[in-house]
Amino acid sequence: MSGGRITARDAQRIVSVPTADIFSLFLSASRIRARFRGDSVDICAIVNAKSGACPEDCAYCAQSSKSRSGAPVYPLLDRQAILEKAAEARAGGAKRFCIVTSGRKTSAGEIDKIAAVIPEVRGLGLLPCATLGLLEKEELLSLKDAGLERFHHNLETSERFFPKICSTHTFREKLKTIEAVRSCGLSLCSGGIFGLGETWRDRIDLASELRDIGPDSVPVNFLIPVSGTRLGSLAALEPFEALRIISLMRFMMPEKEIRVCGGRVQTLGEFHSFIFAAGADGLLSGNYLTTTGRSFRNDLELVRRHGLRA
Repeated sequence: MSGGRITARDAQRIVSVPTADIFSLFLSASRIRARFRGDSVDICAIVNAKSGACPEDCAYCAQSSKSRSGAPVYPLLDRQAILEKAAEARAGGAKRFCIVTSGRKTSAGEIDKIAAVIPEVRGLGLLPCATLGLLEKEELLSLKDAGLERFHHNLETSERFFPKICSTHTFREKLKTIEAVRSCGLSLCSGGIFGLGETWRDRIDLASELRDIGPDSVPVNFLIPVSGTRLGSLAALEPFEALRIISLMRFMMPEKEIRVCGGRVQTLGEFHSFIFAAGADGLLSGNYLTTTGRSFRNDLELVRRHGLRA
């Protein structure tokens, strides 16, 4: 509450709070959120602008060409299709709109097309974001010059656990992209996916790495096991375990945007409304890349019911 930093040992104590005392943990996380983030909730939306056929082998991903998930495969959407999704997001109450493409990275031609649509997304009253893979500084600068506000690039998990999730690129390559984003002066969105089989130590290590990097927004995703992927047979996290992760992120990064994204509905179920109590102050609303989410209307109502502002 006074702006200090907790240690890894403190973090371990936080995640070890007995279930009987978990509401005390949530109360503390909620107080930290209110102290540093106020009463507003940042809402974003995405468009799956290029789907499937990805050469990378990320174990959780339905869009990997190594999976047998049956996820849709299509090239980069045209300008009109992207703008229609952006207009839907704006009408639904989103503040940010992220253009997401599958693959190791977008091609030069695709970057040019995305750069051309960014000013129009901004013209709709949205802050444009993008998730385009392992880009270089020059590519990021061209997007920034077009009006891009924020670039999203998750670390996914701890450096120690990462090789068990992906072998076609490295944790260090992801850090290099993040360094390029920072050097361009773009806002950074970076977080992870939980429920991949990682330990609490991995989660704490990821949170520590993210704290050192200092993203403006920290997405918290929960694995939705998809049949046909390497992790398709895993069980989803228990709701209170997922809520503990949200609280951990809030304790580790009091002043940052903690945004709950993919898998929140499927993982949290009847405890979904506890996300703000656990410390979150951001949402990805609408559908995700290959799975369904919640409607903008339902999310806005959830925010209002908690006495918060979208």
